[in-house]
Amino acid sequence: MLKSIHLQNFRSYKKTDFIFSNTSTLIVGPNTIGKSNLLEAIFLIATGKSFRTDKDSQMLLLGKEVGRVKAKVDDLELEVVVTNGNVGGVKSQYKKFLINGVAKRRVDFSGNLLAVLFSPADLEIIVDSPSLRRSFLDNVLEQVDREYRLASISYIKAIRQRNALLEIAKDTGVRNEKQLEYWDNLVIQNGQIITQKREDFIDFVNTSKKDIFSFFINYDKSIISRQRLDQYKLEEKLAGVTLVGPHRDDFSLLMKEKSDQDIKYFGSRGQQRLSILQLKTLEINFIEKSVGKRPLLLLDDIFSELDSGHIDLVISQIGKQQAIVTTTHKEFVGKKFLKEMEVIELVNGKKD
Repeated sequence: MLKSIHLQNFRSYKKTDFIFSNTSTLIVGPNTIGKSNLLEAIFLIATGKSFRTDKDSQMLLLGKEVGRVKAKVDDLELEVVVTNGNVGGVKSQYKKFLINGVAKRRVDFSGNLLAVLFSPADLEIIVDSPSLRRSFLDNVLEQVDREYRLASISYIKAIRQRNALLEIAKDTGVRNEKQLEYWDNLVIQNGQIITQKREDFIDFVNTSKKDIFSFFINYDKSIISRQRLDQYKLEEKLAGVTLVGPHRDDFSLLMKEKSDQDIKYFGSRGQQRLSILQLKTLEINFIEKSVGKRPLLLLDDIFSELDSGHIDLVISQIGKQQAIVTTTHKEFVGKKFLKEMEVIELVNGKKD
């Protein structure tokens, strides 16, 4: 349960506090007022990273070198400090994670607040690049599975080191097999953990009941093994990068009744919206199954993108767990649900 959050030098917020209802909180305000910034801060507390940028410095208020997000979650105080400044004349960018004032690694920080985000940008999961679909899988699994978090960190590090050696091999024409063997073992070991856990989640989605829109996920996994690395040895030497492994995974959503039709290409905009809504609902169910409690639901200004029927489908999810919802007009929610929600109105980036 997210009780409150304090923002300091975060995006558009210089210093602001929010207190949330145990059930549903509605954040109302015009576009660019800071609604998405607030949800980004909550997502940062949940996962240790932004859903909007890979550059931590972009989360800071313009001109500031240090920003803080501090939240009360049940009996814990969770804090992320983002720094973008000079240390001894050298540019320094980093994030610091604290639980009750004690510094932690992100692998131990993530998962103390469980959250599922649904925003208009989530349609890009279907229609955009494979990297977004891999990020979706990571965001789900990193929250509920510490082994997955550890494997991801080790895998990314090993791939970077291995790619550096392959780049040298490309430039010199000589592969250092002894050095590569160490990183090969790491990418195989951790890559296989990642693949298996992604497969488990996708199997859960495929076998779950779908009452919003029926689809099937086709997991295009890039298997990593000693045999596969040996198979691509020559191609990797020419390319200078690792050509197999979960960093090259992809998946597609296929029409249930027409299994050869990818929703990305054959689905209407409405069908794509329903597919994402169904996928997010199953994400909530998977988290609940994995850890025994439902996650915080974050709805980021989605009502302007949906028709009334789809809005009702989304709102039907709100009462099942704590939810924080942003919108430009509270009328989008409807009087029936509005009576049961705490309302916070933002004016000029501040609470009214």
